[in-house]
Amino acid sequence: MNTATKRKPAASPANSRMAGHTQIVAILGSEILSGTRQPGSRLPSPEEMFSTFGVSRVVLREVTRTLAAKGMVKSKTKVGTLVQPSGNWNWLDPEVLTWRSNLGLDQGFLDHITQLRMAVEPAAAAQAARNRSEHDLAAMRGALKGMRTAGGDHDVYAQADLEFHVAIGAASGNPLFRSLTTSTRVALFKFLRAVVESVYSEEHTLTISHAKHAKVFEAIAAQDEDSARAAMIAILEHGHIHATSQIVGA
Repeated sequence: MNTATKRKPAASPANSRMAGHTQIVAILGSEILSGTRQPGSRLPSPEEMFSTFGVSRVVLREVTRTLAAKGMVKSKTKVGTLVQPSGNWNWLDPEVLTWRSNLGLDQGFLDHITQLRMAVEPAAAAQAARNRSEHDLAAMRGALKGMRTAGGDHDVYAQADLEFHVAIGAASGNPLFRSLTTSTRVALFKFLRAVVESVYSEEHTLTISHAKHAKVFEAIAAQDEDSARAAMIAILEHGHIHATSQIVGA
């Protein structure tokens, strides 16, 4: 059985005359992420990019600098600008994650997101149980209410779910947890959206999902670090199963 959906094609630069810096970076970055531009291949020459995008050499140099800062390309004298291996890419860069998420979830990307979350979020939940304030708890309650009252709106539920996890990162008191959640929030929203698609296919599963989130909240409110950690692990395992079912069923 095929366990991965096809990635969406990267945005085509054709007929993109007078595109701006941000658009050009997104087009080329997405082409690299999708595999349209393979590691070791050269980016178009300045003349070719001018013909395609219709922008000045100054803008094109900035495009190259931006992609280089993300580890995606490297300029070499007398060779040109070469696409770098994926191990060099800054995967936690918000733009890189946004472009990758917009290409669609596949099993590999889903597994990587879950592995990262498993490494970070249970620890963040435990720290939140130790450090949470009443303001933090109010933010979590608001997110839980948003999940409960979302009705059949998948985006509203996924956004409330995201805000719940963001609130836990903030409550942890560790700025690195909070920054990681912020930088990955686009990819996380896409992940949660896939989970919600599966959860809403069975109403009782939605109830289970909300109850699991409520259990994390209760443990954090009670300042029970071990229970908060365990309850977060249960959420992540549940989410991975349902996001996978969406990919398999696509």
